[in-house]
Amino acid sequence: MTSANPLAWLTVFGPGAIVASLTIGTGELIFSSRGGAIFGYRILFLFVLISVLKWVLVFSTARHMVLTGAHPFQRWMDLPWGPRGWFPVVLFLMAAVCMPIWVSFHAGVLGNLISSIVGTQGGLHGTADYLWGSAVLAGILLLSTKGGYTALERVQLAIVAALLLCVTISLLVSKPDWLEMLIGATIPQGLHYPDWLLRDPRPEYQSIAASPVWIETTRYVGVIGGASYDYLAYTSFLRDKCWGWAGRVSVAGADLAAVAMDPAHPIRRWVRAPLIDCTLSFLVVVVFSSVFVASGVLVLGPAHQIPGDGNFLEHQAQFVTRIHPWLYPLYAVGALLTMLGTLYGTLEVAPTVLREMVRSFEPEWAERRARGLRLSAVSWCAGGAFAVLGWSCISCWQGEAARPAGLTAVLTPANLFTGVLSCGLICLINPWMDRRYLPESLRMPRSLRLLNWLAGGILAALGLKGYWEHSRWVAMGILAGTVALGFASAWCVARWQKLE
Repeated sequence: MTSANPLAWLTVFGPGAIVASLTIGTGELIFSSRGGAIFGYRILFLFVLISVLKWVLVFSTARHMVLTGAHPFQRWMDLPWGPRGWFPVVLFLMAAVCMPIWVSFHAGVLGNLISSIVGTQGGLHGTADYLWGSAVLAGILLLSTKGGYTALERVQLAIVAALLLCVTISLLVSKPDWLEMLIGATIPQGLHYPDWLLRDPRPEYQSIAASPVWIETTRYVGVIGGASYDYLAYTSFLRDKCWGWAGRVSVAGADLAAVAMDPAHPIRRWVRAPLIDCTLSFLVVVVFSSVFVASGVLVLGPAHQIPGDGNFLEHQAQFVTRIHPWLYPLYAVGALLTMLGTLYGTLEVAPTVLREMVRSFEPEWAERRARGLRLSAVSWCAGGAFAVLGWSCISCWQGEAARPAGLTAVLTPANLFTGVLSCGLICLINPWMDRRYLPESLRMPRSLRLLNWLAGGILAALGLKGYWEHSRWVAMGILAGTVALGFASAWCVARWQKLE
């Protein structure tokens, strides 16, 4: 970070590759292609905007971590309203429900992909996808027992680098309308369903047409670029990298004062690390989004094909097979590795988030029980995912669903919270966090502060509107009930700690 050569700074890229890989599997391969098939290049502006807004979130929290060594969970313990620690508890309660759903979705997509490769789609009354997904999840679960940050970073870096090269070549060979892509990425345009979708008699397509455009596009907001728990894990990963003071247990006020008084202090230069890492991560996301939006426009849209339940990744193979049929194995291997990396990374996020939340309440206990916390988080997520897959499998066997239709339906409410609403709330809290704990000269610049407020307002509003459009008062009631339970739980924990 002290080098005068900016190219030397690129060697810090690592944690950002994990964040990128967590979204590429579902966000770009599936939903970018889906958005391109439905809305054309116009959807690119939304994807670019999402990437910018979420970059603001990730860099702001990482910047604070590098300068102070404190994770956001630790800072949120003392919000100026409500019982101590209520916001981390609410996020924990939501994570306990949402993380297993995400794991089941990734495993289900993998099962669907494997089933299409080996030709078992529709087999066993349509349950083959779920059985394959459960088998893959079991294998990844065994792998995660040997995991950790170093293994995760190496795996995801290799996958991202290989895929980035392949998709760039695919885009160049496909020769999209570059001007139309540029206009779609830079100029906001109205989004509406195409006429062919509204007229298509297939039940799965009628289901999309019956859903408001807000629901469809808000789903993209949640999956593109990652979700709030990915970013909270990213901030924790900085401890492993020891960037700045991120590896320290605590930073004294005198240390912060010394940094604030010295504009050339080395700790200030370490802020470049998350800046570069986060920027490269979201540039990768934008590149992947552009490539698969183009695949949707050039291949899927004209063929009236939309990635979704039962065919999450099958249609996208045409993006390479139209060049030559022999390229299908390359696509199959690439898609399989991508989704395996996404599933593995999601399982690794859960114990990281749990460890940081417990650390914010009881730091010493969290360190002593780190192994047990990891086992508990992975077991909970995997167990919940197996339950979702099992329920879907039984429903499918009994004829209640001819396709794995439950995956997207179950994912949507979780996605609205993890990828949209909670991201907005974190952005709104970031400026307060800096103002409360940092000397004035170390606080985020005004431009970044304004971007946090803008990102927070947009994401929070989209999340609430998405919930309202999804199931109106039922969704709002569940959300309010979760917040109330978080308040009550935090109050009980605070009372218990005082009694000790």
